[in-house]
Formats: sequence, structure tokens, C-alpha cells
Amino acid sequence: MSAICRCARFSRVSTLKTNWMQVMTFGCNAHPLQRRTPDVLRRVRNATHLSDVTMASVGKSTFARLMQSACRDWELVAEPVSKWQNIESGTSKGTDASPQSTVSNLLQMMYQDPERWSYTFQTYSCMSRLRTQLQPPPARLLRSEGTPVQVYERSIYSDRYIFALNMFELGCINSTEWAVYQDWHSLLVEQFGHQVELEGIIYLRAPPKRCMERLRCRGRAEETGVKLEYLDKLHVQHERWLVEKSTELHFEKLKRIPVLELDASEEFQSDPEVQEEFIRKMKNFFKAL
Repeated sequence: MSAICRCARFSRVSTLKTNWMQVMTFGCNAHPLQRRTPDVLRRVRNATHLSDVTMASVGKSTFARLMQSACRDWELVAEPVSKWQNIESGTSKGTDASPQSTVSNLLQMMYQDPERWSYTFQTYSCMSRLRTQLQPPPARLLRSEGTPVQVYERSIYSDRYIFALNMFELGCINSTEWAVYQDWHSLLVEQFGHQVELEGIIYLRAPPKRCMERLRCRGRAEETGVKLEYLDKLHVQHERWLVEKSTELHFEKLKRIPVLELDASEEFQSDPEVQEEFIRKMKNFFKAL
């Protein structure tokens, strides 16, 4: 994802009743100082899943609607943003205090004080995405006679190689936190990697300036302080990983993941011809996986 990368994850159900294939994709989106792109496909039983559709400022929501209207067997699994905005915790002060009475907006805290909260946010966001990816496909897709595909806004891989890495390079995550995060992330992949492997990545590319415009139109309160420089940096991270292939990856299979690049700088929201082209490319991409 250049400019502002979009990520999307898709799960496709294979025609074989004995195997599941999940495809996840990564993208770049304005997210607690981050963007998203599609990225991961994983083997599941009877279905293919594409994970990681991160492209808020790139037109992720429009892209999601386009996908779902194009094929009833394609489903988008949204990022658990509401969980990041509403973290409940019990209180230890006072005997009359009710449990889970404290609600924190970690997304907002991350934006307001990234040096304090980047490590906490990246750890929690990665964990919440993993939980989402580990959920079984809905029964509707399992019963499908076609080729079901689940699209996830983001994956645990974009979390590390785009967003967490970006915050480390910006100095918002220190070297000790980065070492701990990477060790923790690698352990998660070792334990659950076979369930969240990527088989394909959909990269929605759009210039950072265009992404900034779309971000403002979206109007999410937590994102009012996002700067163009931040989106530029995210764009660079996506380009390094998905285009230049220069990002240092620690998992061999991740280095061979096919990437579908879509030009999201175009106003595909209102152009039927561009929408048809996107759909055609996605169908061919899924078929080739």
C-alpha cells in the first residue's frame, strides 16, 4: 500500500470438503496512527480466508461494500475498533465500586500520547486481531457450493511489519519494548501460525494526500490529530514490504505471498467501470491462489 495503504483479508472456501483455505490480506489505513492493507490467506476447512483489509482512508468501507455486493460468498470481517475504544477494567479502590466500571478509549490514548501508549496499543490490537482470525467461518459460508471468501481488515503480520515497526522507527516504541513485542509476536505465530497463514495480499494503493482527504471526510474523533507526515511514513512501510520487498520478514512463507495491487487513488466509489475492473481482478486473484 503506498500513499495510504489499504489492507484486506479474504478467506476463500475451497471446493474440497476436507480442506479450508483462508486468505488474509494487509492494508494501510489511518489507524491509531496507522493504515491498513489486505494481507493473509489461511487454510481452513472448505473455505478460503483473506485477512487484513486495512484501508480506512483509502476507501476501505467502499471497497468492503463493493466486495460483498459482487459475490454473496465474499464476506468482510471488520477490525474490532469498538474494543479498542471501550476497554473495561475492574477497580481495586473502595469496596463499593462495581466491577468493570472503568472504560478506557485506548485508540484515543494512543493518538494523544503515542510515546506512552504505542506499545500497549500494538500489543492489544495484535491480540484482538488474532482472536478475530481464529474465529471459524460462519455457517453460511461453510454451506456454500461456491468459493467463499472472508476478508479481514488487518492481520497480525501487518500489525508487526507495518504499524508496530513504524512506531518503533518513529521512537514511540523504545528498543526494549520492540524486542519484547517481536519475541511475543514470534511466539504467537509459532503457536497459531498454521491457523492464520497468509495466502494472498490485496494492496489498495493511494497517495497519502488522497488518504488524508478521505480520512477527514470520515471524521473519526480519535483521528483528528493524524498528520500527513504519519501517513507518508505508513505509505513507505507498505511500499517497502509489498512493492520493494525490502522489509526484513521473519517467516519464510510470508516472503512468498502473492500480492494483488489495486489503484485506490481513483474514485472507484462512483465509477462503475473501475468497480468492475476491481471485481474482475479479485476474481482472477482468488482463482489463482
